[in-house]
Amino acid sequence: MPQVTLDEIETITKQALTRHGAAEWIAEEVARAVRKAEAVGNRICGLYYLESYCQQLRTGRVKGDAEPVVSQPRPGVVQVDAKYGFAQPAFARGLPQAIGAAQLNGTATLAIGHAHTCTSLGYFTEQIARAGMIALGMTNASPIVAPPGGKTRVIGTNPIAFSVPDGAGGIAMQFDQSTTTVALGKITMAKAAGEKIPEGWAVDKDGNPTTDPEAALQGSLVSTGGYKGWGFGLMAEILAAGMTGGVLSQDVKPLKAPEGAPHDLGQFYLLIDPSVSGAFPDRLRQLAEAINAEDGARMPGQGKREADPVDVPDAVWALVSGLARGEAG
Repeated sequence: MPQVTLDEIETITKQALTRHGAAEWIAEEVARAVRKAEAVGNRICGLYYLESYCQQLRTGRVKGDAEPVVSQPRPGVVQVDAKYGFAQPAFARGLPQAIGAAQLNGTATLAIGHAHTCTSLGYFTEQIARAGMIALGMTNASPIVAPPGGKTRVIGTNPIAFSVPDGAGGIAMQFDQSTTTVALGKITMAKAAGEKIPEGWAVDKDGNPTTDPEAALQGSLVSTGGYKGWGFGLMAEILAAGMTGGVLSQDVKPLKAPEGAPHDLGQFYLLIDPSVSGAFPDRLRQLAEAINAEDGARMPGQGKREADPVDVPDAVWALVSGLARGEAG
């Protein structure tokens, strides 16, 4: 298994995307996200996704030359129409205006509509927090979750991410999690590896618990905490679709399918300027001290270190190397 530097990962990702039709600046934005995912061990959102990106660029399921359009219909509202392109460049175009709106108004929303899947939400909320704002983000996805007690898929894994600035350009706290017990990618990776999944992750098409990843993919993932996770998933669905103009999860085809209609997903972010409360830094410090006083306990997101270089499986590196040469996935 080769060890590959993050610079190499970013470069080869950009080459693969441009070879398959992405504009250079768009490829750069997506490549930075892939780099970050690999650096923190989030392989589901890293090179694992590159083949799908390239296939969908070739078929037009994602528009590699789409120029996002930013608007601000109200002082605290920033909207970006991704034009069926990647979410990363759409976010990059809208972020400066959203930060400015939050600084002026105390809070602001950033709505990304008609976008490709954003993969890792924490990648985006972290950028907001590093700019000094508290960030809450959510998105929807292809349908894989039925209501508790039901069998028909209605919503996606619908992740939620939350990032808190430390006041010095860093992150005091961050979590990024699906509203299901596990992310869909872990099911598909288990299937590819010929492995079983733990009971409690999913149910089959008849609503029965299963450890077979294929049966899980034909059935439904389980919401975290049952009705509690289902409620958070619905909240993400309502905001991600309703506030961005994107489609509901039930109308999204499988995200990695090479062909088909664009994802047309939405990502919705709430930005909060912590300086509006003179108590924020002190309360954050007190909370962190209370948590850190416990052996083995920490604020979510603390203690995470980026690796460089990283291990990349031989088959994955061979695949992405071929994609960088323009070979079809």
